[in-house]
Amino acid sequence: MMTRQTFFVFTSGLLAALTLLPGPVAGQFSNSDEYSMIDYASPATKNPIARLHDAVASGETTLDYKPGERGYLDSLLAALDIDTTSQMMVFSPTSLQHKLISPERPRAIFFNDTTFIGFVQNSSIVEVTTIDDDKGLVFYTFDNVPQDTKLFERADQTCLVCHDTQGTMGGGVPMLMALSSVYSSRNVPLKNYSGIGNVTDTTPLVDRWGGWYVTGRHGLQAHLGNILLATPDDLDNLDDFRIWNLETMAGSKFMDPSPYPENTSDIVALLVLEHQVTVQNQITYIKFKAPAVLKRREMLHELEAQSWAELSEPAQRALTRMLDRLVQQLVFIDAVDYQSSISGNPDYVEQFMARGPVDGEGRSLREFDLRNRLMRYPLSYLVYTTDFNSLPVYVMDYVYDQMDAYLSGRIDFDGRSQYTLAERQAALEIFTATHPGFRSYLAARGPAGMNTAQLGSLR
Repeated sequence: MMTRQTFFVFTSGLLAALTLLPGPVAGQFSNSDEYSMIDYASPATKNPIARLHDAVASGETTLDYKPGERGYLDSLLAALDIDTTSQMMVFSPTSLQHKLISPERPRAIFFNDTTFIGFVQNSSIVEVTTIDDDKGLVFYTFDNVPQDTKLFERADQTCLVCHDTQGTMGGGVPMLMALSSVYSSRNVPLKNYSGIGNVTDTTPLVDRWGGWYVTGRHGLQAHLGNILLATPDDLDNLDDFRIWNLETMAGSKFMDPSPYPENTSDIVALLVLEHQVTVQNQITYIKFKAPAVLKRREMLHELEAQSWAELSEPAQRALTRMLDRLVQQLVFIDAVDYQSSISGNPDYVEQFMARGPVDGEGRSLREFDLRNRLMRYPLSYLVYTTDFNSLPVYVMDYVYDQMDAYLSGRIDFDGRSQYTLAERQAALEIFTATHPGFRSYLAARGPAGMNTAQLGSLR
């Protein structure tokens, strides 16, 4: 029996899905240490979609189908605890569903800390990407047609044609891509503004959101959202085509938002998404690459280490760079400054910050700044996710120590921080108060971690 297979990519600001015939299952990752060492082809069971799948199959949870243009979408979002105010809309036609996607009928994307949902008008498929604690990024389809039982179907090897960091099973790892390209009014890409990498916290706003609709206020800070050009020659005069501070898509010249849950494509949600994709890609990279690197260096026995100190110095040197990169992303090193305050859908801001947790003084790592930078405190809210906290214990030992050393002021990183030492120390206080795993680490470690010389010798 043939089943549909889907792969997803954030390309030109788009969660795209290609519906393909099934690929091979047995031994599908046999040429890659990265995939085989974590048994990526086996069932993914430690993620929100697997849990919802089981709940629906057992009858514990029921999803409601509403006839019309959205079908199961609203019920699916509610079951996954994804707020509709996270809605972002993109019009890049980069999938086999391209005939359904246009500036008049953009794709809507919704997300929370672990899961991304893609919805296309008049499509029978809802696209799903989620983070599995063991396997990192995994991909599913959900048939948006009325049935007695709704089950998710995991995607196959075909996902990684675009999702592998080195191409078609080239020894890379799964990843999400957040890119930015300007399109013509005929929805043809004219210029890529994100280069060969992703849009991240360090990408200037002027180069972001090509292919997206963007609502919210951003002052006179230019971006590439809401732009459709007649010819490539118009690229030389982008300021003539910018739509500034668009509050809502309702009544806009672009499209009718009434078929969607919200009438916004929120600028704050876009900023959060780009940060989140960057960090989650690095976490997945570590989960795949760390064991593969040690295997290639004939250090497999090091995988059983219960602390960073138990690793040999060669093993530590092999892993330090990828771990440092994660820590620097978590503490917003080299993130861009905003030149004006940014504001979006207040309901999105409220529900995001309400997810806490908060310390005894009411402070939270989920507090926005949005005046000069994204977050109020220099430590990502993603430290609370099971994706982060399921990293190998020797990785967590090193990452915790680095975070403590940086936030307390014992060390600095090359690169620029937007935060004062007092703000760093406040983030450390919040993290200590709200994260039991970190408190346990500090208690077990004692008052001193790695000294500065030891940390420097590994870089």
